[in-house]
Amino acid sequence: MRRILIGLLTAAFAVPAFAYSDDADDWRVFARVLALVQPIVRAAAASPNPEAAQREIDSIVQGRSAEANRLASDLFDEILQDLPREHRGTFVSIGRDLLTIARREQALAASRPESGFAERAIQARKDLHAMGLRYYDEAQYLDAVRRGDLVAIELYHAAGGLRSLQPAR
Repeated sequence: MRRILIGLLTAAFAVPAFAYSDDADDWRVFARVLALVQPIVRAAAASPNPEAAQREIDSIVQGRSAEANRLASDLFDEILQDLPREHRGTFVSIGRDLLTIARREQALAASRPESGFAERAIQARKDLHAMGLRYYDEAQYLDAVRRGDLVAIELYHAAGGLRSLQPAR
């Protein structure tokens, strides 16, 4: 989520640079940037899942969004118009390398355990402790199940301390 905020803040700080420009080309480029950012913000706003914006970014970076591909291509063409021909090859090469790095990072992130798992597990353990429960006590977990204590059950699952709740290997 931090990457999303950084990207959106970068776009927000770009607004003042265009606000004082009368150059129609600058506004055209800015409009294309906004068109790329809009589906990400829309996905985050429309979904109750906070990971929706990240999934939208992942989809765009992985080239699975035809609309985003078209918008990015239009933006890229717009940027290249003002770039001297002798620098275009270098610029395109850097863009390809950046996309390769982004895809590699995506693959690496997908292969790691769920992001933020440790922080959530620690917080769940603290919450269970505050309730007078031990995150590793199966008898207390089973008692919570019998009572129908959904809060405690969720915390036990998030805490990840019970062998009976661990996935089989």
